[in-house]
Amino acid sequence: MEPAFSVLKSPGFALDDGGPNHYGRRFFSPEQDDPVDAPTAGHPKALSLGALVTEGKTKKIFRINGSDLVSVVAKDDITAGDGAKHDVIPDKGQLATATTCNVFRLLKACGLPVAFEEQNSATSFIAPPCTMLPYEVVVRREAHGSALKRSPHYAKGQLFPKLLVEFYLKTKDKDWKGKPLVADDPYMQYEDGGAQIKLFNPAKPIIGSEPFMTLSTADVFSHPEEYKFFPEMRKIARQAFLILERAWALEGGTLVDYKVEFGFDAKGTLLLADVIDNDSWRVLAQGSYIDKQVYRDGGTLDTVAAKYRQVAETTSHFRLPRQRIILWRGSESDKTDAFSAALGDLKDMMTVVTCSIHKEPIAGANILNKLIQEVPDTVVIAFIGRSNGAGPVLSAQSTVPVITVPASAKDFPEDVWSCLRAPSKVPVMTVLEPSNAVLATLQILSARNPRIYAAVRSEIESRMVNTLTI
Repeated sequence: MEPAFSVLKSPGFALDDGGPNHYGRRFFSPEQDDPVDAPTAGHPKALSLGALVTEGKTKKIFRINGSDLVSVVAKDDITAGDGAKHDVIPDKGQLATATTCNVFRLLKACGLPVAFEEQNSATSFIAPPCTMLPYEVVVRREAHGSALKRSPHYAKGQLFPKLLVEFYLKTKDKDWKGKPLVADDPYMQYEDGGAQIKLFNPAKPIIGSEPFMTLSTADVFSHPEEYKFFPEMRKIARQAFLILERAWALEGGTLVDYKVEFGFDAKGTLLLADVIDNDSWRVLAQGSYIDKQVYRDGGTLDTVAAKYRQVAETTSHFRLPRQRIILWRGSESDKTDAFSAALGDLKDMMTVVTCSIHKEPIAGANILNKLIQEVPDTVVIAFIGRSNGAGPVLSAQSTVPVITVPASAKDFPEDVWSCLRAPSKVPVMTVLEPSNAVLATLQILSARNPRIYAAVRSEIESRMVNTLTI
């Protein structure tokens, strides 16, 4: 006789051969101690550097002999005030490289397009060469730094429930293609598809002021359709911020703002490029900065170095957890399409179990206990037709959240009572719509998962506006 249970393979769940007591060993996320660097195909880690491509204040970029990749080498220099303040901190290059690689590994594991292959030395990492776009993209969760100068009506630490995304024209020596500027890296105002870019002094109030210069897009864009990439840059910058925001929160820090840059690889793909290190953001720990702001504010070099070591160590803990969503159904007739559709790109987290708790209670308990033992950070969705008491039964036997979705509630609304009027010590939750059950599941898992947090939070923020109390 055919057994009344089965476990179905999902894209992120591989089954072993051998029947119902053998379960998958491969999940959506890597093992905790498994590095997520993408190997550089065909290249050993000890690569010989070729010609210098470019050098900035804090890094050099070299071609790699015999390769179409480049090596980004960090320097021990630290600067502030557009280079007006300059020092050298021993080992800063190592700490900066460690931080950038920790960040890029996480972003790459979350599926973002990042110009990063692998770390190949203490002070360098390998990346595809990029044609850089002349913009610094700043994302803010709170008002700090120059935001307070441009918007003096903001209080320091003013919270933006919807992330602010700002663009600055990246310049040097107060010059843009022979045109003198009043300040470097001016704040940009540009409407997608427009013909003009307005530039403002980044250190002066915006309200009531006129741009000090207006450029045509032809003076800035490297090709006429560059405007099409502005929405994509905003989207990637937001997603990356949200991922790092949750990663920092899990380590006890608060990411309040950061700046990133973008470039095109040889195939014309837009990538988050350059570096994201402790010069790139403001992070608070117990209410105090642990980033480059300490140096800007006159902290001693020993104090600055200690903060950079702290950040390099903390970001080494950034990773995705092993998590699973179990979709439990009573029979093959309980279709799972609505749940897969609601999960979208996260459907690789879902494992479908088909087991009638009424007919095979012992087998069901064994399946549940085994799956939770393998991945303790799990949420169960029980999608059961007719008598939907499976959800309460599963909830009473496990330490993980169980959400029951009565499959036949529309046709037989009285069925919901078997999962609503649960006895004591049966903390089952009931949600009628599959999409809301999926969202509730993701909200639970997002507390510990930067990738899921970014997906859930970005959708919420797409419906939000920031307000200011006057």
